[in-house]
Amino acid sequence: MRFVIQRVKHAKVQTENGIIGEIGQGLLVLVGISAEDNEEIADKMIKKLVGLRIFEDENGKTNLDLNAVGGSLLIVSQFTLYADCRKGNRPSFVHAGTPDMANALYEYILTECRKMIPETQCGEFGAYMEVSLVNDGPFTVLLDSHEICR
Repeated sequence: MRFVIQRVKHAKVQTENGIIGEIGQGLLVLVGISAEDNEEIADKMIKKLVGLRIFEDENGKTNLDLNAVGGSLLIVSQFTLYADCRKGNRPSFVHAGTPDMANALYEYILTECRKMIPETQCGEFGAYMEVSLVNDGPFTVLLDSHEICR
């Protein structure tokens, strides 16, 4: 599982039907799910995500987590985080989870995040989406379950 986490001043995601998720200060999280991921891995990744101290305190130090600043989450599925570009010029996605499995795990992630961060918005699994953000910093980090959970 991979989370690309961007600290944002605001972010939104829209489909052809309009804006489906929008937040102010918080974290935009692009979520890639691999074929080997499960709820146990998701739980560890979520715990790390919510606990990341990447917001500035009164002294300008990155000491505060999402709850401390009253921030929101915008979580967007992105299977392309498992693109394998080692051979040729066309990415392979054989390491990404199957759509049914990945969607179920994505929904699980949303449910668990909402328990900790009530203001959790989301994209639409499998849809074409446009994601807009103002990256605060910029501050972007990558969480990879191979480093976090194993």
